Amino acid sequence: MSKIICSAAIRGAHKIVGQAEEKLKKTIEEKGADTKVEFPNTGYYIPITYSMTGIAVQTLNDFEKVLKEAKGLLPPIPKGEHHLPYLGHTLDAGMATLFAEEIIEGCRYLVGPNPVNGIFLGAADDIILRERGIEFVDGTAPGFAAVVGAAPTNEIAVKIARELQEKNLYVFMSANTNGISFAEQLAEEGVQLGWETRLVPFGKEITSTIYSLGFASRAALSFGGVKEGDFRKNLIYNKNRIFAFVLALGEVDDEKYANAAGAINYGFPTIADTDIPEILPTGVCTYEHVVSNIPHDEIVQKCIEVRGLKVSVAKVSIPVSYGPAFEGERIRKDDMQVEIGGPKAPAFEFVCTKDVNEVEDGKITVVGPDLDEIPAGPGVALGIYVEAAGRKMQSDFEPIFERRMHHYLGEAQGFFHMGQRDIIRHRISKEAFTAGLRIEHIGTIIHSKFHEDFSAIVDKVQITLFTKKEDVENKLVEVRKAYHDRDERLKGMSDETANVFYSCTLCQSFAPTHVCVVTPERSGLCGSVSWLDGKAGYEISPTGPNQPIEKGKVSDDKLGQFEGTNDFIYNNSNRELEKVSLYSLMTDPMTSCGCFEAISAMLPMANGIMTVDRDFQEMTPCGMKFSTLAGTVGGGLQTPGFMGHSKYYMSSKKFISADGGLGRLVWMPKALKDEIGDMINETAKALGYDDFVSKIADETVAQTEEEVVEFLEKMNHPALSLEPMI
Repeated sequence: MSKIICSAAIRGAHKIVGQAEEKLKKTIEEKGADTKVEFPNTGYYIPITYSMTGIAVQTLNDFEKVLKEAKGLLPPIPKGEHHLPYLGHTLDAGMATLFAEEIIEGCRYLVGPNPVNGIFLGAADDIILRERGIEFVDGTAPGFAAVVGAAPTNEIAVKIARELQEKNLYVFMSANTNGISFAEQLAEEGVQLGWETRLVPFGKEITSTIYSLGFASRAALSFGGVKEGDFRKNLIYNKNRIFAFVLALGEVDDEKYANAAGAINYGFPTIADTDIPEILPTGVCTYEHVVSNIPHDEIVQKCIEVRGLKVSVAKVSIPVSYGPAFEGERIRKDDMQVEIGGPKAPAFEFVCTKDVNEVEDGKITVVGPDLDEIPAGPGVALGIYVEAAGRKMQSDFEPIFERRMHHYLGEAQGFFHMGQRDIIRHRISKEAFTAGLRIEHIGTIIHSKFHEDFSAIVDKVQITLFTKKEDVENKLVEVRKAYHDRDERLKGMSDETANVFYSCTLCQSFAPTHVCVVTPERSGLCGSVSWLDGKAGYEISPTGPNQPIEKGKVSDDKLGQFEGTNDFIYNNSNRELEKVSLYSLMTDPMTSCGCFEAISAMLPMANGIMTVDRDFQEMTPCGMKFSTLAGTVGGGLQTPGFMGHSKYYMSSKKFISADGGLGRLVWMPKALKDEIGDMINETAKALGYDDFVSKIADETVAQTEEEVVEFLEKMNHPALSLEPMI
């Protein structure tokens, strides 16, 4: 190891802890020791401190305890050429640095300068954490790069950022070199920043690096079931499951060394473009700890190698970059070459099953003009007609293929995709058009990705792309009839008629004891896995996360317990769970990892339940925000009275049917009512409740449980006449 790095890291830690002490003192003088402090809309208090020490920072006074912890970890500053015989002192200095930086950043939210400023976003809130966390679970994001500093030129910065995006990595940016940050370099070149494009500028100061490591700590708490204060499990979890690294650009001063030491605690190595001392022996990190002097055209690949990342990148033969990082890209009107569909033109995306002899694999036909002959602007008609054939291809899989096209097409740089079926709106950017992207390439993407992801099902894929308005309108007659017939077929499916359910254990990479049981009437709690998705997933990968579950004998028909499901859950939850009720949140409810779209919780006074989705950030009538509730049910926990689930499960007749069903729903956010109210009303009407949604309280009429009860009495809500829940 290098004594130079160790000495520099310790010096840097002393500087940052000193800054934290001064910042805290001034903030307390200005605001008072009892002033509330937080990273906005985060449920794990000040996350690194909470995860490592168990200290729940709620006021500035609590930061005094954190400062004491940081000072207690500080080793003495080495004098002269004194050699440090092991890495322990450096690791302690690194952790002291992180605690101190959380103090500094927390105080900045109170007295400034505010971490949220211009392009800089500050701490990720819990909505972002859970929305983006699923991508670390399903592998679409294999890890993240914490980029510290700035590249020598804007051109090099863009090249590095694009390469990281193409590897599907998130890019968390902090600090600066000589007053210039990596994020500012990208912004100057017109690169779109934000969570949508995975280029996340946390802050310009070195202290904002803690938002990257805080994200990792929160992932362990939220998805991994790691308890607060269990620093050992938190660090081991991050080393083994959150594949991150520090990419240091430009001069590395003492403070940056101190942050690198903090990252090493997590098993995150540092790779630098400058000639700094290295720490090559393995130990805390999977491979080397610090690697330096790497050329810019090799640095991304070197980062992947040193961290031990396994990156699988789709090879799609189109003239623009391709990958999930580009799916969140937005194309403004002024940057748009054409707009497809929308209110001004007919458009559709359709997949149908054909006999093998009817399909010529790889045949892509554009019927009508291509982009070269289409005037720029809105109003472009497009019909995407895909014919798929294969021995295992089934008509039940058609809607799954169609939904996947949203991701496939949106992952092309310069292609914005929205909607599905015959309600779509796409934009192609001028930059992509100039690079050579054409209508024909839509077929190229679909053909490549269908074969890549569905090779176990499809043998041949043929695509016809209609660009004349009259051709699209004529084809829509056939397509809409197929949509209708498909919907009617799916409506007839029920849990009773299915002999097989499907598991989803994808999230076990984060929550080892969690098992989703997906049925025809209960989708996966993330909202993205239906029973048909599970069936297709098993066909695609017979050894993958979607496995068939034979229902077997009924153990309890009301609760939704079956011998087959209970046996499967017991054997696939590390033998932690013996049984799960599919239709109850009061008795043995299904576990959650942390990717749920919504949470339901009992409101005893109201004799019902409230449901809150992750987009609602305010306090709920149960006295907890979504983020706090998420900590109650996430990480594979089974907590009676609380349950994570998808939003659309609320419109199922099986929704907590063992506990009284939909009639128990007494409160939900207004935005959620507006989103799925029609579906809830339709199900409620079938259950005998008329105009049901109007009887459900929301935050505009009730913010406490007492106010909920008052509203229910006024509206004569059916929950009041049901038998007691407890």
